[in-house]
Amino acid sequence: MKPEALLQKLEAAASSLDVKVSYESIAANVGPGGLCRVKGKYRVIIEKRTTPAERVGVLAAALARVIPNCEGAELEPAVLDACDYYAMPRAS
Repeated sequence: MKPEALLQKLEAAASSLDVKVSYESIAANVGPGGLCRVKGKYRVIIEKRTTPAERVGVLAAALARVIPNCEGAELEPAVLDACDYYAMPRAS
C-alpha cells in the first residue's frame, strides 16, 4: 500500500479513536513529532515538512500506544498491521 493511502487510513483511525492529528512546524532538534496529551485528550503532532512515509511512521507509532486503551474499536487490518510494525523496538 502506498504511504499516502495508508496515511489516510491512519488519520481516519485516529479520528475514530478521538485522537487529534495536526501538522505543524517543529524545531529540528525535537524530531518528527509524536503523541502527547492536551487537557486529557490524546494528540499527535507531526512535523509538517515530513514525507508521507515518515508521517505514517510517526502516526502509527503514536496510535500503537493509544489502541490498547480503546477496547472495542474496529480498525482496518492495514491500520493494525502498521501500528504493530511501528510499535516494535528497532535494533540499532
